Amino acid sequence: MPGFATLSRAGPQRRSGTRAPSWASDVPVDDIGELTPEARAHHHGRTRARLDRQLAKVRPGSYAFEILKRSALGVFNDGFTHAGNLAYLALMTLFPFFIVAAAVLSLLGQSDETVRTVEGFLHVLPHDVADILEKPISDVLKARTGSLLWLGGLIGLWTVGGFVETIRDIFHRAYGVKATAPFWRSRLSSSGVIILSVVVALFAFLAQGVLTAAEQFVYRLLPFARDWVGLIGLSRLVPGVVMFGALYMLFYSVTPSKYRYSDCRKWPGALFTTVWWVSMTALLPVVLSQLGGYDLTYGSLAGVVVMLLFFYIIGLGLVFGAHLNAALAEPAEEALQEPDTTSAPAGAAPV
Repeated sequence: MPGFATLSRAGPQRRSGTRAPSWASDVPVDDIGELTPEARAHHHGRTRARLDRQLAKVRPGSYAFEILKRSALGVFNDGFTHAGNLAYLALMTLFPFFIVAAAVLSLLGQSDETVRTVEGFLHVLPHDVADILEKPISDVLKARTGSLLWLGGLIGLWTVGGFVETIRDIFHRAYGVKATAPFWRSRLSSSGVIILSVVVALFAFLAQGVLTAAEQFVYRLLPFARDWVGLIGLSRLVPGVVMFGALYMLFYSVTPSKYRYSDCRKWPGALFTTVWWVSMTALLPVVLSQLGGYDLTYGSLAGVVVMLLFFYIIGLGLVFGAHLNAALAEPAEEALQEPDTTSAPAGAAPV
């Protein structure tokens, strides 16, 4: 297939194999893109790879262009398909996620924070999308109480875990490896990520509430300290910081283990996805208003279509973030096989 190469085409100087450490649970894929870290590790020797990197850094702008090219080609190859899959799964797992959040917060004795968690999530969505989701989510949470809440939480944990596994597969494809971890371990990891995300969101919203209360206290009772209100007002940045933290945690957990525990950077992809998300939240309503809306085409389903479009665009940014991290990842340098010089060739005269 054009643009892909097999591992057997490693050249005349074949390396001794890229065996992952004992803690790694990933193996190279048989057919991987030429720009993935695994492909670069197999198609370049140690000296050639180091020389290419040094030359790329010397030429003005060439290193940044190389990273951008790797990321863009990765998205072009299969990013649009992954984005569509993520949009569908996001819609299907959104309600189960909040059921899980309600169950976890109930376990922590913070049932009242469920409403704030929903409000915080709706805050990072376009107004049209938030208006569509607000009432259905509220109705679902009101209907889940007692044992029904816990049953729904377990089912929701499994459902949302499938969404996380899809993202994990996107990352493995971006890095050019195939996961070999047991099924139960992957699902357990996904469940841990989901529960931890709920806990992080809880503490973030609690911190935001404390800062907001402090702002009102200073503004009303301490007029002479109003200059400090601007600093306390930075609490409005909390949702963005929470989003970056949650995405970084997600990116770290789904990165193949060979690169997760290395010096490869995970934050650039999370930062790009955060900026992309915030930007699309602000721009999508403006663009849709210029296009005249979707009512004439989709009728009463226009709201659902807009919601899917938003999730599709966010999924595209997430895929780019995965390929950006993969483009920045450098494979471990391994020495070439040294020729055997201990025995002289047949027929050679002794020295």
